[in-house]
Order: sequence, then C-alpha cells, then structure tokens
Amino acid sequence: MMDVIEKLLILQDRDRKIQRLRAELEEVPRQRNAMLQMDQFAREALEAARKRVNELESQRKQLDLEVEAKKEQIVRYANQQLQTRKNEEYRALAHEIDNCKATITRVEDQEIELMEQGETAQKESKLAAAEAAKAKQLMESEVATLDERSKNLEKELEELEADREKLADAVEDDVRDRYEGLFHTKGQNVVVGVHKGVCGGCHMKLPAQQLVSCKADEEIITCTNCGRILYYTRDMSLAGDD
Repeated sequence: MMDVIEKLLILQDRDRKIQRLRAELEEVPRQRNAMLQMDQFAREALEAARKRVNELESQRKQLDLEVEAKKEQIVRYANQQLQTRKNEEYRALAHEIDNCKATITRVEDQEIELMEQGETAQKESKLAAAEAAKAKQLMESEVATLDERSKNLEKELEELEADREKLADAVEDDVRDRYEGLFHTKGQNVVVGVHKGVCGGCHMKLPAQQLVSCKADEEIITCTNCGRILYYTRDMSLAGDD
C-alpha cells in the first residue's frame, strides 16, 4: 500500500474519532437538560400536590366558619323567639332555625367529603415528595457524571485534534486538500477499499483499467462515480470472483 494511502487511512481514523467525540460532547447538554427537566417536573408535581392540600384545607376552614355562623344565627333566632309574643313571628323564626340546621347538615356533609379528599391529597403529596427527592438525587448524580464525562471528552478531543494536526501536516497539501474536501462532502468514508470490482464508498462498478491501476498501487486512484480515494489490499478481490 502506498505510503500516502496509509497516512490518509490513519488521518481518516482520527477524523472519525474526532467527529464521534464532538457528537458525544454535543449530546451532553441535551442529556443534562433532560435530567434538569425531570427534576423540575417532579418539583412542579410536588408543588401542585401541596397546593391541592392547602386548597382543600382552606375550603374546609371556610365551611367551619359557615357552620359557626349558622350556629350563631340559631342562637340569635332562639333568643328572638323567647322575646316575641306573636305566633307568626315565632313560626317565622322557627323556620329560619330549621333552614340554618339544614344548612349546617349540608355543610357538614361537604366537610366530610373534603376531609376524605384531604386525606387522599395528603397521601399524594407524600408520594410526590418522595418522587421529588428521588428525582433530585438522580439528577444530581447524573449531572455530576455528565460533567465529568464532558471534561474527559474535551481532554480526549484536544489530544486527538493535536495528533490529527501532526498527521495532516505529514500529507502533501494537494492530497490533503482533496481528502478534506471529500470528507466534508462525502462523510466519514473517503478513503475506501475496492472489493469485487466495486467502490467501497458508492458501491458502483469500477472500469477495468481503474481496477488495474488501483492494484498496481503506484498513484492515487479515485472512483469515477463518487470521487472517493481508492486503495487495494491482498485480502480484497478486484473482479466478481474471489
């Protein structure tokens, strides 16, 4: 194999690793945000559960006040009954007392219902608190891991880029420019092997003369279809048979 092809293959390997590391680094913020969002959702769920508990308690207290107010009205009406001498006024006050008692019964039924809802809300609040604590612990652990991973990836990437620069400098300018142009447009498979007479990049059949030139290994050969740089080794076959 030509020395320049070997250099390009090593350079291509470094470029692939650099792209992989960059892609992994780009994923870290997304993964970090996902963990932060999970923690936020858990905290919001806890806040909503606690708010529900407080709302139910507030409603129950309002009903308590309503019951007390009706009881006070009953006392006042009863006192007025003692003071009146008119049967019509007495019956009217008795009717008001009955209405107050009916209201108290209705409100107390509502209170019982609110108490049951409150007990359920308390259980849900405790569960939400446990889930929020678990989410926070997981988030802190995962974020710390991601931050450490990001540092390691950045260090590895820095070393690879420095190594890549040295490798690139060892390749002739025109060849390197051609390779880098192809890597930018064709992706990670730029320097490809020939197998069974086809290009290892676009998989199109190559002309016979190009196959012969590739096997001769005396000059850089490119695919007539996609422009990728071709190379041949003994474990490959040029024709349709092995």
